This record gives sequence, structure tokens and C-alpha cells, in this order.
Amino acid sequence: MIDIKLIRQDPDRFKKAAKDKRFTCDIDVLCKLDEQRRSLQRELDQLKHQQNETGSQIALYKNPQGKWYQQALADGKSQTELKAEADKLLEQMTEIKARTKQLETEHREVSEQCDVLLLTVPQPADEGVPVGEDESDNVELRKMGQIPDFDFEPADHVNLMTKLGMLDVERGVKLAGTRNYVLCGEGAALHHAVLQLAMDLMVERGFIRLHVPVLVRDAMMVGTGYYPGGEEQAYRCERDEMSLVGTAEVPLTAYHCDEILREDELPRKYVALSPCFRREAGAAGKDTYGLYRIHAFDKVEQVIVCKNDEEESKRHHAEILQNAEDVLAKLELPYRVVDVCTGDLGQGQVQKFDIETWMPSRNSYGETHSASRFYEFQARRLKMRYRDGQKNIRFCHTLNNTGIASPRVLIALVENHQTADGKIQIPKGLQPYMGGRTVIGGN
Repeated sequence: MIDIKLIRQDPDRFKKAAKDKRFTCDIDVLCKLDEQRRSLQRELDQLKHQQNETGSQIALYKNPQGKWYQQALADGKSQTELKAEADKLLEQMTEIKARTKQLETEHREVSEQCDVLLLTVPQPADEGVPVGEDESDNVELRKMGQIPDFDFEPADHVNLMTKLGMLDVERGVKLAGTRNYVLCGEGAALHHAVLQLAMDLMVERGFIRLHVPVLVRDAMMVGTGYYPGGEEQAYRCERDEMSLVGTAEVPLTAYHCDEILREDELPRKYVALSPCFRREAGAAGKDTYGLYRIHAFDKVEQVIVCKNDEEESKRHHAEILQNAEDVLAKLELPYRVVDVCTGDLGQGQVQKFDIETWMPSRNSYGETHSASRFYEFQARRLKMRYRDGQKNIRFCHTLNNTGIASPRVLIALVENHQTADGKIQIPKGLQPYMGGRTVIGGN
């Protein structure tokens, strides 16, 4: 969520952000509602002051033995006159209370409308983020690793893994419908191996391992920026106002919601391995083959909660990006890093770097990691704060990135490391997680 003060100060900046990010929101209406809310609040404050003063005056009239009352009698006021004055004040108090009640209702309704609109306002992208319409306008920053030059016709991951008894798509669809699968034998072993490799790397680098709920209250989805707007992509339990998460980013980031941390507790670095669920609404007919776009998968997610400092956030962004690159280096996979353009950014992201790994069957790079920086966007929604050295309460900054997501990464892993005789070479960094084996296939 954006600080309404920032929108009030520079509405055009947020109109541009909505245009650049291709989000629909009405900044003009929001500003009008904000002014109406503030006007109502000012009137309420005045009425509260009047109510306090009138109440104090009424109290004087209700105390015949008090000094004020006795002085009024001494000054020539009769008890009848004093009673008439008291009745007039009581009438004023009744009017004040009625108007206050009316204004409180109006204020609440306007505030609710304001809050709903605030949830639609995107955060402006950071300076230097490329402006563009969609992923075709993302800017490549670097390529790493060597794309394999096969001297044979390479198989795609479905054919290769099916022949090796690693994958059963047919029975996965029978069990759970389209975009489902079953990993078998060495396929399941490879899946768990890459996840454990990534988890170990993150723990070695000081990230605290958490095991988190994957069915969370809808408030957590709102807090992390997935709602409103992303409901169609989630598996929802409307009756319970809960949702299955599409990433452990949600519970990891929301872990400290409604808390005030100490500055010396920051940064907090968390990592979790969790199942993830995505409906892939609107993806009918897109990437229907194989393991690229599926409904359920497992992912190691890294999240950092840090101080409200943009330079520190940028340093942590580079850190979590490097963590993911180091995992791919251990898997000996060629990849590229792209700076995501404004039209491909989410509502709360100020900058995002995607890692795309080479997938021979697609003859292109496919997204495997997304490293995002949010500044205080998520923390403001989650009321996640800290007390700085000057005892001021400030909102935290948040960042996240994939550690590894499987089985999508298995596409790249098996296709890049396949051999002419239909086997799969196991990268050296992964061999300890596969029982020391160097190859899959054969005797």
C-alpha cells in the first residue's frame, strides 16, 4: 500500500506509475475522497472540542453547591434562569452528538472507499527500470554458462524422463486433471536433490529455515499484494476466507505482520521449502506440454526484511539474486539475467530481476527465478514496523527471490545434461544429493 501523503503531494507520479505498469486505478477520485475524509475528520475534531467544552459547562450547572453556581446566584441569576441555560446547553449537546454520529458514519464510509482505492494504486518503479509493455521489453543484463552444442538430436524433458521412468504425465492427469504429473524413481530423487541443494546453500549463508503454513488467511494475501487482483490465480477456500499460496513469500513476508521489531533485529533473513499452488487462469493453451506451467510444484523461497533504507534494500537485492545464480552454477546450467520492464512488474515491485535458464526443447531461455524489491509497500499493508535508533517507528522494507523451483528447473537440468545414449549426467554439485551417483540411466 502507498502512503496517501505521497499520492497527495504528487498525484501525477502515481498516474504515471499506473500507466507504466498497466494497472487501472483512479487517482483523481482517490484524491477527492481523501480530501473529503480529511474535511470530515476536521469537523469531527471540532465537534469533539465543542462536546468537551459543553460537557464541562453542563457540569457546572449540575453542581448547585459549587463555587461557579453560587457566584452566578450572587451575581443576580435566578435558579430558573440557570435551569433554562442548562437546558439550552443540553439541547446543544444532543445536537452535537447527533451530528457527530452522522459524521462518524460518513467518515467511516468514505474511509472504506479510500482504502479500497488505495489497494489498487501501484508503486512507482525505481529510477532506471526500463519502461515497456511486456516481457518482450525486458532488458538482458548478462548471460552466464555455455549453451550446449549437441552432436545428436536432443530429446525434450518429457520424452527423456518418461523413457527413464522418471515422469508419468498420463497418470498425473488421471489423478488431478491437466497440468499435473507424477515424478517417479530418479525423477522424484532429482526433484528433492535440487531443492535440498538450494536449501543448504541458503542456510549456509545465514538464512533462518522456517516451515510455514501454505493455507493462509486472505488478509495475508492482501498484505503481500496478491489481493486484490490476483484472486483468479489462487486456489481459494472462500468459506474460510483462506487461500493456498502460490509461493512461500506470502507466509515468510507476513511472519512479522502487526509487529514492531527492534532495529538491531534487522535484517531478518528467512528461507522456506513449501508446496505452491497456481490455477494458471488465463493460460489456456499456453505451455501445456510438460513441466513448464503446472498447477502444483515445490519451491525454496528466500525473503529478507530489512531497515527502511533504499541503498540497503538494493544491496540485499543483489545478495538474493547472487544466491540464486550460485545455485544454478552448482547445477552447471546456462542462464541469463534480465531487468524486468515496468509493464511486466507487479503492483508493489519497484524493481525485479528475472533469471531465465536455457531450455533446449524450447530453444530459448525460460523463467526460473524472480528477485523482487518492494521497499515499504508490503510492510505498510502488513503493519510490519521497527523502532529506529531515534525511537521513531518506521515501516520495514521487504525483498524476495526464488532459491529454486522444481520441477520446472528439471526441464533445464535433464535437457542440458542429456547424453547421446539417452542418459542424464548429474552435475558435480548435485552428486552428493544423489548418493554420489554421476549419471541417471543404464545399469
